[in-house]
Amino acid sequence: MRTSLPLTDLLVGRHELQQSVDALTGAALTGQGGALVLEGEAGIGKSALLDHAHNTAAGFRAVRASGSEFEQELPYSALHQLCVPILKHLVELPDRHRDALRVAFGLAEGAPDPYLIGLAALGLVTAAARDRPLLCLIDDAQWIDTASARAMVFLARRVAADPMAMVFAARSTDTATGLGELPKLAVRGLSDEDARTLLAKRSPFPLDDQVRERLVDEAQGNPLALLELPRAGGFVPPDLSSVPTRIEHGFRARLAGLSAEAGLLLIVASADPTGDPGLLWPAARRLNLDVTPAGAEADTTGLVEFGTRIRFCHPLARSAVYRAAGAGQRRAAHAALAAVTDPVMAPDRRAWHRAQASPGPDDDIADELERCATRAQARGGVAAAAAFLERSVALSLDPARRIERTLHAARAGFDAGASGKAAGLLATLEATTLDDFQHADADLLRGRIAFTRQSDGSGPMLMVRAAGRLANLDPDRARDCFLDAVEMSLTVGRGGAVIDQVLAAARSTAPAPSAPDALDALTVLATDGYEAAVPLLRHALYGIGEPFWTRRPALATMIAVELWDLDIHSAIAAWLVKAGRSSGSPLLLRLGLAQRSIDATMIGDIGQAIALTAEEAAIADATGASPLLHHRLHLAALRGRRDEVLQLREAATAAPATGGSGQVTNLHWTTAMLHNGLADYPAALTAARKAVDHGDLFLIGAALPELVEAAVRCDDHITAARAADSLTERTQAGGTAVGRGVAAYSRGLVTGVEDHYREAVDLLAESTLLPYLARAHLLYGEWLRREGRRRDCREHLRTAHELLSKSGADAFARRAARELRATGEKVQARSGQGYEKLTMQEIAVAHLVASGATSNEVAVQLYISKRTVDAHLRSIFRKLGINSRRQLKDHPDLAGSG
Repeated sequence: MRTSLPLTDLLVGRHELQQSVDALTGAALTGQGGALVLEGEAGIGKSALLDHAHNTAAGFRAVRASGSEFEQELPYSALHQLCVPILKHLVELPDRHRDALRVAFGLAEGAPDPYLIGLAALGLVTAAARDRPLLCLIDDAQWIDTASARAMVFLARRVAADPMAMVFAARSTDTATGLGELPKLAVRGLSDEDARTLLAKRSPFPLDDQVRERLVDEAQGNPLALLELPRAGGFVPPDLSSVPTRIEHGFRARLAGLSAEAGLLLIVASADPTGDPGLLWPAARRLNLDVTPAGAEADTTGLVEFGTRIRFCHPLARSAVYRAAGAGQRRAAHAALAAVTDPVMAPDRRAWHRAQASPGPDDDIADELERCATRAQARGGVAAAAAFLERSVALSLDPARRIERTLHAARAGFDAGASGKAAGLLATLEATTLDDFQHADADLLRGRIAFTRQSDGSGPMLMVRAAGRLANLDPDRARDCFLDAVEMSLTVGRGGAVIDQVLAAARSTAPAPSAPDALDALTVLATDGYEAAVPLLRHALYGIGEPFWTRRPALATMIAVELWDLDIHSAIAAWLVKAGRSSGSPLLLRLGLAQRSIDATMIGDIGQAIALTAEEAAIADATGASPLLHHRLHLAALRGRRDEVLQLREAATAAPATGGSGQVTNLHWTTAMLHNGLADYPAALTAARKAVDHGDLFLIGAALPELVEAAVRCDDHITAARAADSLTERTQAGGTAVGRGVAAYSRGLVTGVEDHYREAVDLLAESTLLPYLARAHLLYGEWLRREGRRRDCREHLRTAHELLSKSGADAFARRAARELRATGEKVQARSGQGYEKLTMQEIAVAHLVASGATSNEVAVQLYISKRTVDAHLRSIFRKLGINSRRQLKDHPDLAGSG
């Protein structure tokens, strides 16, 4: 059996791999934690390396977990396995974290904050590691449920300052598990020489040279194959199957000759992934098995070990037993396990066993699975909810319930990222009689699925069709469907003509609103222009009663930016952060942090913008999401970081379905800003044209000033004049001083009229948006120098250089410095700001500590351990040349931010 073979035998030819594992545990023993993923095919020796770590890591407490292909849909099941031995440390966690884990593990009722699970688990393992260094061993990680995988990867990336090591064994590190983000070590096949050595040590049969060489050839360096193929008659005939499949055939061969009772006992054991003898033996008795002789006979196969846990010698052995069983035997095994599974402590597993035991539709089981789906979704297990619902559909007898469950299952599948499966479920309804509400729900969902597929442009019109179905049944919801079509078109990159089509349909078919709303405002904007639409847009934003942005924050943010209304933009960002923190919604919180980062960038507080970006990235990591990109692009572009912008462009281009129209426009706009700062005007003109030519209804206003400047510098005066006229129309209608000031310096670029530059400086003088005020001074100073007014230009260029340097707009600051030098003035090299010496996470820690947060509070907010916070503080003090939190609070680059 796997667990009883001597390590010195199983680790033949694995010296370098052992050294890597030993280095990991050795570093963890000194407080430098880390993680390692051992990747290789089944039977290649990964589990032996886990056992090596367990047996040689002196001084560690080891905890283990193992993924199971039969339990992948049960959220947090693998994380629960890992944490069970250290649950006594739950009392050391904050109440919210302790409650989140208890609910996730089924120890308490309620719905936890899903994005707290990773942080709560981090608190648990680091608390355990304070008593004794902790070694976490996770086998068959490719089968870990999605929720557990996300939490474990989160842990693995945050233990660098803790006495803790995590070693994963996985057949693959695909993106679904997130394991690919961790340090990886490939476990490959043995050399022929090492294979012969292992055969000589472990083969139960004497082998002649010809047979031995054939075995070496057949096994392809796979240690388990070398040990199992001789049991299958020396070797198997050559075929096209993989080595793991042939190993599984070898395991099946061991079942030959077993009595029916011993065989059924093995099947029951294979059907229960928990390995709990408290389930196996009662289930066996329910099947009237004489467990003592049956267990003794099953033990002789070497496939399973009956002890305090039921452990198969290898996952392929479990699969071989389960797949070799007849359908009736599997159903009997699951029925027995369902009967002995506690309906209070493990209701989901009991329902799953009942579903597997059912030979056909059963509404009672379908109802139970639906309840399981509700519980799974409350625990953040969207994929599990989808799986329960899908099985519930298959077991539903009642046609009406089947339709509703199919819609729910499709929606859950879509939310879990399985849009293909969701589309397949919806396809089953095509020949079914649906009422208008159900038709509308199906069309809306089909529309959302279409939005995720770049080649499928049917999404907006499907939503329009849903709106038409609801027009007489539910007028308010029908209007919401039109807004959904507009918002999603903007969000996923189908603006311009598509939005025109949606709004045209809305004008002709949307029910009349009880009061003017956002849909009215957008239709007026599309037909009558900004002057007519701005009062309606402002009414939509400010309105009466609940603010519009509480229902549609993304759309409200776009409107606020287009109106150059930075006050409302800041209010939306603050609401998003507050609502995200109070509701536990990671998406709302991340959107709010991203918008607050944009606010900080626009007022020139680069350190705060970086700190907010770091916090958003930490939450994204905690929830298994990709960090948002738009605020990062804006920040990098203003700072003149060409390489960083290019990297972010690549990331945005690689994920267009999540980037969207807003991000496409943002991508080109920020690229134009970058190149204008770098004085690469042809590149800026190309990018600005793309931003404006995208044709979005109201996402191009911020790009127009970049287009004007780039076009003027490239002598494309027609383009510049048109862009300046469009910008003036928009900003005059919007009426904000900021918008009018930016339009004024853009007109100055086109006309060369000094009063336009003076107007810009005056309008922006009271603004908090230092980079825009600085650019007004820069453009005015550049114009004055070219007019030969050297003395007058210096004042504006000095002001521009000072403000741009203070704002972190380094590329524009270098432009101002070059202009000043051209006047004969000396420009001192700017001393580096403190935040430039720090990493992004160190900046976040520094800002939070400077605002008065304790190490524990910082750890919670940034999803890291307290030891990591303290390690960051030591590094921050060293880099900034200070030695106390008070000095950090008073540091000029950090003071006043929070």
